Amino acid sequence: MCGSKSVVCMDFGSGSLKLAEFDADAAGSPRLRWYSVRAFAAEPAQDAARDSACCSKLAGLVAERGLRARCCSACLPGVSTFSKFIALPPMEESKIARIIRFEAQQHVPFPLEQAVWDYQVLSNLPAGERELVLAAAKTDSVTTLVRATESAGLRLDAVDAAPAALSNAFRYNYSDLAGCSALLDIGARTSTLLLFEGERVFWRAIGLGANAITEGVAAEARLPLAEAERVKIAEGFVGLGGAFQEPDDPRQAIIAKVARQVMTRLHLQINQTLLFYRGQHKGAAPDRLFLAGGGATMPHTAQFFAEKLGVPVDYFNPFRQLHISPSVNPVELATVAHSLGQVVGLGLRKPTRCPLELDLLPATVREQCHLRHRKPYLVAAFASLVFVISTLGWFLGRLADEKHAVVLERKPAAAYLQARAKQIELALTKRNVARKTVDELTDCMLDRFFWSDLLADLQQALERTESGIRHPGTRPNIWIEKMSAEVPETLDVSEAEVETPARTIDPRVLKRYFPEAYARLQAFGQQGLVSPVTPGLLKFEQAAPSATNTIATIHLGCRAVSWNKVHPTIDSELTYVFLRQLKASPFSMNGTNGTRLAGAIERDETTGTFSFEAVFVLKKSIHL
Repeated sequence: MCGSKSVVCMDFGSGSLKLAEFDADAAGSPRLRWYSVRAFAAEPAQDAARDSACCSKLAGLVAERGLRARCCSACLPGVSTFSKFIALPPMEESKIARIIRFEAQQHVPFPLEQAVWDYQVLSNLPAGERELVLAAAKTDSVTTLVRATESAGLRLDAVDAAPAALSNAFRYNYSDLAGCSALLDIGARTSTLLLFEGERVFWRAIGLGANAITEGVAAEARLPLAEAERVKIAEGFVGLGGAFQEPDDPRQAIIAKVARQVMTRLHLQINQTLLFYRGQHKGAAPDRLFLAGGGATMPHTAQFFAEKLGVPVDYFNPFRQLHISPSVNPVELATVAHSLGQVVGLGLRKPTRCPLELDLLPATVREQCHLRHRKPYLVAAFASLVFVISTLGWFLGRLADEKHAVVLERKPAAAYLQARAKQIELALTKRNVARKTVDELTDCMLDRFFWSDLLADLQQALERTESGIRHPGTRPNIWIEKMSAEVPETLDVSEAEVETPARTIDPRVLKRYFPEAYARLQAFGQQGLVSPVTPGLLKFEQAAPSATNTIATIHLGCRAVSWNKVHPTIDSELTYVFLRQLKASPFSMNGTNGTRLAGAIERDETTGTFSFEAVFVLKKSIHL
């Protein structure tokens, strides 16, 4: 955005160019500094002539006011913009942008690739839907506007739709009104009806404006368009009909008749809009009407709509709540105030936060504008960077010279320290070897108590399982009748002499709980791989076993008394209660490949028991 405290606002209407500058007073409220309205006569269908006249008027005003290199905001006329109010069902904020793009493709009457569009969420409807307004304009129209401002020496940084700017001006000045208020903006080629009800706003563009009166007068009176426009402004009024007497001047009678016909057609369009608003948007009938735009200045316009709509009619004052600079003539301002609503709405967007903040400026132009705004800062940053780099280079050069001198001075001391560092590194290596040996010895000491702790835990799991089953007429009894461990077929024996203490284990523990491992160790003893199996501690004459000589899984063959004739599910219940006890053991590893059942439950009708096998996976493997 522009860094100036004031903002220049432009309304490129179909029949006039309106400029105004706004700033903030001491209290921060928006204030009008000056304004200018320049009308231009162009054939209604000649857009090129209108654009040329508009550029000429703008360049003259900029030169007159000395506004070179100033940032500005502008709004497009209603004939150049498209607006649509859309109701969306309740949804997440992240989905609205994707949905509204689809809606834009459906409703915008020209390809989106050739358009600039924006939207804003307005409010929640009574049925829970979210209402938003979509505005779009052809990229060519906005590009023409950008070229016009740049050729005049201005920098365009925001483009708004005329109805949105007019809505902001009305909301700011008439926020104290209750009920439903209608605002009719009669322009040269289009008219816009805006409806305000609480926080809601709705508008519709009507393709009928004051130029229709000019064309009708030119056709009826056989006058050129420029002369018909001059006569309409100087002598025209809206004929009220009925008891009102027709003027004696035949030319005035033609203007009054044509003006009444155009206003009648406009009234029909207004009625259709009100019916649509009340039916589709569940709105209320307007309690009052305000007139705005250059086409509303024709005498008897207010009386005509007051008679047709049956509501009070007044002229819109966009400066009702704004401060005005003492340099502005209030009498002259009052004659054109009702046509300055759009520039006031643009001027409010900088010092205040407006309900509608649409922007139809193309992304490429916006990026160029931001780059221009940042250009002075970039130049200053580049100059500062060059200065810092130069200073840093000089400083680093001095520092390098001093550092080189210090390095030469301390080189002998550095060589001595490097030799000492190698000695320390060798000592640390020896310390790490010793620490590893101590850790292995510590693990051996801890492993000596592993089996007794594990067996005690299994006994407690059996007792908790029996006490956890409570069924009348049953007495659960479960025991482990077989334990086997997965051990390697051979023990790794290294011929290298390693100064590592021998591992020991009580052979009676193996003989009682792991008979298969005990028998295998006996065979190893006969082969001379280990010392003979004798009471006391069984000693392995080798270094600590490798990672393959470990026990990680124990197979438990369990048997229990079957009470399934008393209670049909007690056997399965007992089995899974015991499994849960195993999984809860601090020695057990759970998970997909952890402690689990192996196979199915097998019943022995002869003994009245059933058996099952559990795979008990150790959380920490134990070395043999």
